[in-house]
Amino acid sequence: MKFINKIILLVLAVGTPMAGCDTDELHNRNINPQALNTVPMEYLFTAAQLGSAAGGSAGDNRYIDWRTNIGLCAYAIQQLSTATGGISPGDKYFDNVESYNAPWEFIYGDQLKNLAEILRQTGPDGFDQGKENLRNAARILRVFNFHRLTDYYGNIPYSEALKGITDQNYTPAYDAQDVIYADLLKELEEASAALTPLVSTNRNDQAFAAADLYYEGDIAQWKKFGYSLMLRLAMRISNVDLAKANEFVAKAVAGGVFASNDDNAWVGMAIGPSEWTNQNGISRAFATGDGGQPTTLSATLIDELKGPDAGSVADDDPRLQIFSRGINGNNDPLIQRGLPNGLDQGMVNDMEGVPANPGVNVSQTFSQMNLKLLDDDDPYLLMHYAESQFLLAEAAVRGIGNVSAGDAQTYYENGVRAAMQMYTPFDVIDNTLEVDDAAVDAYLAARPFPAASEARLEAIGTQMWLSKFMSWWEAWADWRRTQYPVLIPTNYPGNVTGGQIPRKLRIPNQEIAVNGTNYSAGATLPDEPVTKVWWDVK
Repeated sequence: MKFINKIILLVLAVGTPMAGCDTDELHNRNINPQALNTVPMEYLFTAAQLGSAAGGSAGDNRYIDWRTNIGLCAYAIQQLSTATGGISPGDKYFDNVESYNAPWEFIYGDQLKNLAEILRQTGPDGFDQGKENLRNAARILRVFNFHRLTDYYGNIPYSEALKGITDQNYTPAYDAQDVIYADLLKELEEASAALTPLVSTNRNDQAFAAADLYYEGDIAQWKKFGYSLMLRLAMRISNVDLAKANEFVAKAVAGGVFASNDDNAWVGMAIGPSEWTNQNGISRAFATGDGGQPTTLSATLIDELKGPDAGSVADDDPRLQIFSRGINGNNDPLIQRGLPNGLDQGMVNDMEGVPANPGVNVSQTFSQMNLKLLDDDDPYLLMHYAESQFLLAEAAVRGIGNVSAGDAQTYYENGVRAAMQMYTPFDVIDNTLEVDDAAVDAYLAARPFPAASEARLEAIGTQMWLSKFMSWWEAWADWRRTQYPVLIPTNYPGNVTGGQIPRKLRIPNQEIAVNGTNYSAGATLPDEPVTKVWWDVK
């Protein structure tokens, strides 16, 4: 693992459109202010990497994490819960404009804008030639960001997006999600194959290595990142395009996916020089006096971690002591208790038999997130090895991509071990977040891999869900595709989904106002939280 918790350079801030933009500002979303021949492309690459990892942009590192990753996704997939406070539309299925808008505004307006300029200026007609590795890494990162956007919203502007500077097209057409996925997979195949070993005497290679926050120019790691992302996208469409899933799972395996936790894409964060640029956006979203998001863990999560026998620690998941700091200072695993989703303060009072005055103190009654995961300079985990193992286990069970059925249990157990042992970078001082092999072995013995195929898929899906703690947007996508783990929706009065777990984000009103004709012709409609995107068919 090439993780270095270093101070990240204060990269060029990019103008990011916010909810109150007027029409001119919305048009400018397709015009790149960095389109200057004097701006080194490496700076834009660093900015795009940082924005992709920091939950917002080089100007606000917590925005998407606070509003969407946490506020909608973490609650919708029942790993966090809240009775009061915070931005939490996913807990009770309410509308929240900021949660809907944040990915659209920041990913288009920051990461993808910078990446589009890199590709324009390093391409055949650009001025900045000889930067093939920078260009191909940018192509992979572009796939990562477009993949995230289309999974949030369904059909989106893709082929015509971000062409205001080249084509003066400020109202791009929408592409169907199946078309987008086909091109994203093609881009991953081409870009991953085209990466070449760095030459120490090549100034372009030296500049790329210095700019690369993820792998410091390690091309072998970038290839694994590209092929692991290919595996994810191929399995994401496996319920709707099995032929393409077969093709690209096989290509991902042949190319070489993540092989251990050393390959995980960690991004170093730091206290300074700028809290808005260098600090961990998830941590800041939870920090008292900053985001102030509640840290209460869901009953669904705690119950899964405690196992079938709540009165014994023998079948406990070691991550119980990693995810939770306990209840009011007591981290005894036997007393850990999560808050059911979909309750307000009055409902919690009634559940606990406590009068409204004084009422239940939620933060002292239910398990809370471990603060060791929430330091402002904690690293940000973008993508991990455990996911690749779980996807390969699923492919083996389902016979996808020529992955051997006989390897399903091995992939599954590798994934469980990796997921439990990947948190040490959060806690480099006293190593209390380490899980040794004996603890993993005991867990696997207490909860063995099932024999029946559907039970195997449920086990894999549940472990994938657990492995995406803090990567809640991805856990939400996994759940929508697999329906595992089995979640019981809430039905809080006045919710906007009729008691269904949300399936997509609404497209921002500003986009509809400016690009309404293309929206009406091409968006995933009806544009409601219960509408499913193309690959969501379960």
